[in-house]
Amino acid sequence: MSDAPLIALVEDEEHLADALVFNLRAEGYRVHHEPDGTAALEWLLRTGERPAALLLDVMLPGTDGFAIARAMRAAGNYTPILMLTARDRPEDVLNGFECGADDYLNKPFDLSILLARLHGLLRRTRWQQQAAAQVSTAAAPPEPPEQDVPEVFKLDGRTIRFDLLEIHAGDRQTRLTVMEADLLRYLLAREGRIVPRKEILEEVWRVREDTDTRAIDNFIVRLRRYLEDDPAKPRHLLTVRGVGYRFVTEPASIV
Repeated sequence: MSDAPLIALVEDEEHLADALVFNLRAEGYRVHHEPDGTAALEWLLRTGERPAALLLDVMLPGTDGFAIARAMRAAGNYTPILMLTARDRPEDVLNGFECGADDYLNKPFDLSILLARLHGLLRRTRWQQQAAAQVSTAAAPPEPPEQDVPEVFKLDGRTIRFDLLEIHAGDRQTRLTVMEADLLRYLLAREGRIVPRKEILEEVWRVREDTDTRAIDNFIVRLRRYLEDDPAKPRHLLTVRGVGYRFVTEPASIV
């Protein structure tokens, strides 16, 4: 069991936490459980062994799940986060993504669904690691599974490394969250086409309920800071007023 993936669980509902710990261990994982948000954040930032994934409740005593995710990302900790929330409003889901969560699951949930989401998150991480290893040994970047955008993408003096979740510009390196990378990849795969906000909600974040689609704007602002020389006057990531966004790799091609 010492080589089994370590799963961190932050959940204050005792009966739910006990059930999750039991079933995760039955699946072959090691589990570290914290019921208090403040203690959990301290452990996550100081532990010598980074967990393979974090199952994170939103409503916690002490520090809440949103603040934990935000603090981890700010500290450069990019452990994949599956957020567990009884708040099923789309705005709360998007808030979790904006804080750095990689996926979400509404309470109450079926155990089989949680395990499927967790397995998917871990599989996705393995794909990224494998792609990174291949890029380091191959002359040409490989194509990721079922994707049209290469793992290494050059744009206006910047190198976007989807395999490493990084953007390199000279000696500056910017770390992407999985959700930021997913949005950027989605826009790049549809280069030149107008992508409505509603499409992003449904296809990238799988949020199908009515919500304020302007919540996406915060993600766009961050991507512009990463990609544009002058984020206030974007040349690549363009707003189509009242509709959505359009990505243009060659600004001269705008018509």
